[in-house]
Amino acid sequence: MKCPCCPEHNLVPAFIDNLLRSHHCPHCQGHWLLIEDYVSWLERNKSDLSQDEADYQLEDSKIALFCPASGVLMQKYRINNDSDHKLDYSPQVGGVWLDRGEWEYLKSRGIACSLNKIFTTHWQRQLRENDAKATFEDLYRKKFGNEDYEKVKALRQWLYSKDNKAELRAYLLAENPYSA
Repeated sequence: MKCPCCPEHNLVPAFIDNLLRSHHCPHCQGHWLLIEDYVSWLERNKSDLSQDEADYQLEDSKIALFCPASGVLMQKYRINNDSDHKLDYSPQVGGVWLDRGEWEYLKSRGIACSLNKIFTTHWQRQLRENDAKATFEDLYRKKFGNEDYEKVKALRQWLYSKDNKAELRAYLLAENPYSA
């Protein structure tokens, strides 16, 4: 197989962390692995995947990559909300291309044990929902100021915990709650 990042180089059989089978590019240091190999390996090694603070050099292929097994364009998937970093995945083959440092990055974030979940609709939807929430939170903080935003957020949380929230809301919104 040819490397998806540097097609002039061949991938060679290798291992990542404790016998996780992959194909490695000696030139760009990337790894190609199959999700089925990962899931099988994970069943035996999940307890070994503690967060790793090792130094690593993270790279991200910005261009579209072709699957080394099928030749079809791979899809890019966001990993988390902290970063715009993306993983390349081939749904036709069930393979993942890990650029240099991505495995170490996943371990440092505590999500190396969730690699197969990153490519699910649920994971990606959760990332979009978290992004939307953060956008609105930033908007409200700018609009109200930090102190007022925290107060109104606490009031809102308290209000929605009450059984009689409709009456409380009506009271708060009435210009004069004591008039007929």
